[in-house]
Amino acid sequence: MMKTTSIAVLLLLGSTTPAWSQTPPSPDEPIHDELRALRDGLLAAMRQGDVERELTYLHPNVVVTWHNAEVSRGRDGVRAYLSRMLQGPNRVVASYGADVKVDELTILYGGDTGVSFGSAVEHFKMTNGRTFDLPARWSATLVKDGGKWLIASLHASDNLFDNPLLNLTRRAVYLAAGAGILLGLIVGILIGRRRRAG
Repeated sequence: MMKTTSIAVLLLLGSTTPAWSQTPPSPDEPIHDELRALRDGLLAAMRQGDVERELTYLHPNVVVTWHNAEVSRGRDGVRAYLSRMLQGPNRVVASYGADVKVDELTILYGGDTGVSFGSAVEHFKMTNGRTFDLPARWSATLVKDGGKWLIASLHASDNLFDNPLLNLTRRAVYLAAGAGILLGLIVGILIGRRRRAG
């Protein structure tokens, strides 16, 4: 998001630009404004932890593929997944948020379907107190239903070969291997001493 001062500077620059140098607005600009409102509303609901409000931005038949390769179908499926991950007795995530970037304007197919894609840095706080940021890619199919743009499909993806969870796992493996080697050396020394003494 731009800072208030940046917005003021842009407004000032915009007011001093000659009319003849301005490009005419795209006929699709109203659609893109509606899609920006959807994005901003969904992100605001996520920041507030308001799952019910998040669901209002999803089509009733939405399909979401999550980072852990689980798939949720429909608003009830998404609600159940988020409830299990954030509120259930075996919950894994204490809280989450995301800084989302869109790579380019939504690719429109007629006036009622679009495909959007981009990147995100997702912020997770786990129930064990550990926090990490996960760089991700995403894509979404959007449809206009009942005069309102909704997300019909959402897919989240991470770098399988380089991500914070993989790095944590590598560190744990290295620590376990180091501890195993150290323990083996200590046991070997003790056995060697016992044999020499006996």
